[in-house]
Amino acid sequence: MEQKVKAFIEKIRPYIQSHGGDVEYISMEGHVVKLKLHGACHSCPHAMITLHQGIEAQMQEEVSPELTVERVG
Repeated sequence: MEQKVKAFIEKIRPYIQSHGGDVEYISMEGHVVKLKLHGACHSCPHAMITLHQGIEAQMQEEVSPELTVERVG
């Protein structure tokens, strides 16, 4: 499953980068995917919305509904 998560992150990175940010896969512990936001996303007040309602929701749909996302850094 970790490889599917990494592939998903690589798939969405261009979209995040087009908004001046970036997302980095850090690790996966059980069903918790740890991600680090960079650039504009790091300090954006809407980062948590992007993380949970955007990245997490899409990841649950495309990879596994059991996954959750945690922001690190």
